[in-house]
Amino acid sequence: MDRGGAHRSVDLILRSRRVVVPEGIRPADVAVADGRIAAVLPHGGPPPAAAAVEDLGDDVLLPGLVDTHVHVNDPGRSEWEGFGTATRAAAAGGITTLIDMPLNSLPPTTTVAGLRAKQAAARTRAHIDVGFWGGALPANLADLRPLHEAGVFGFKSFLSPSGVEEFPHLGRADLDAVAREIAGLGALLIVHAEDPGHLDRAPRHGGTRYADFLASRPRAAENEAVGALVAAARRHGTRAHVLHLSSADPLAALAAARAGGVQITVETCPHFLTLTAEEVPDGATEFKCCPPIREAANQDPLWAGLAAGTIDCVVSDHSPCTTDLKVPDFATAWGGISSLQLGLSAVWTEARRRGHTLHDVARWMATAPAALAGLGAKGAVEAGRDADFAVLAPDETFTVDPAALHHRNPVTAYAGRTLRGVVRSTWLRGRKIADHGTPLTEPTGRLLERA
Repeated sequence: MDRGGAHRSVDLILRSRRVVVPEGIRPADVAVADGRIAAVLPHGGPPPAAAAVEDLGDDVLLPGLVDTHVHVNDPGRSEWEGFGTATRAAAAGGITTLIDMPLNSLPPTTTVAGLRAKQAAARTRAHIDVGFWGGALPANLADLRPLHEAGVFGFKSFLSPSGVEEFPHLGRADLDAVAREIAGLGALLIVHAEDPGHLDRAPRHGGTRYADFLASRPRAAENEAVGALVAAARRHGTRAHVLHLSSADPLAALAAARAGGVQITVETCPHFLTLTAEEVPDGATEFKCCPPIREAANQDPLWAGLAAGTIDCVVSDHSPCTTDLKVPDFATAWGGISSLQLGLSAVWTEARRRGHTLHDVARWMATAPAALAGLGAKGAVEAGRDADFAVLAPDETFTVDPAALHHRNPVTAYAGRTLRGVVRSTWLRGRKIADHGTPLTEPTGRLLERA
């Protein structure tokens, strides 16, 4: 597109010497019109007369991140996290779209009425765009089609106890029935894959020792459950997704299943890629999550799985709680890591050290999650997409201060860590919504439904 009369509708040019586009990283001017990317133009040319120009210099312009694994807990447990605080944290961290998980709120998103309650809680509070997963339980098969027709992006299930009684897990027969129903809908099944039998047989110790907690959530539990999900997806032709993979053991089997035609995708999380069991202090239950942060020897294969494409996405699994639930006993503390605002910097810190580029990071944290959820307007800097951006100073560092984070309860496993990559600003449909870690605007996010 030239810079002549065709540009009369362009209202903004974002100019950077480093723009992450689908083909790589290059200098460019990104033209925005009515909240959409109109064109990606050569760097430094004369802008259309009516367009404002934001010159980002050497700061990197990335697509706004898409986080498909966030527990907002609102309504019902909004003291753990609410849509206002969660989306402020997301905006400060370069995230412009999140998909909310169906549990930890009351009611859970397992009926259309539960979805409507979620939407009502989010509608006037969201600083970024928000969509919703539905939940698939042993007893709600009849609710799946209405939820699908109401616009949820897919269905989450657990293969082991979820930690909240209103969201029971699927047994093997339940998994078969759910996988069959979801295949018939042409929908997506996303699964917390840990096998309850292996968990029941694992050693159980209360107390403050992280090593004891890690032994209680063995790799074998993940490995077995991932295998069961692959088998169900193969039997029924279900499109399936493995949530928060922490064990690297199933990667070869997952790659083989995909090569054999099974429709299965995989995500992992920043904490599995950047933290290790050996560095978790005893009693530091801000590091507790399920499945757990594993040993350093497990981390290299996870990065190799990302590089090979066996792992598709990196998403937060932001699962916060009130500070009183993070007691020092790993057996009784709530499991969940709060990292919504820090994921981009945490992943970039380690990715850079390992020789990866911001083009890789954008693929893992924006493009692939958008594709997983079917968000065709999100996840890339190219003409026709929403003008959603994160602007990053990739060489600058900062030390994590929990008091400077915007999620509701100031607990995070990254406290005191020095991370590389400072999010300068975040843009939603061509409007700057956060600047230097501070959300700027009243809530302007939209509620999204599956197309």
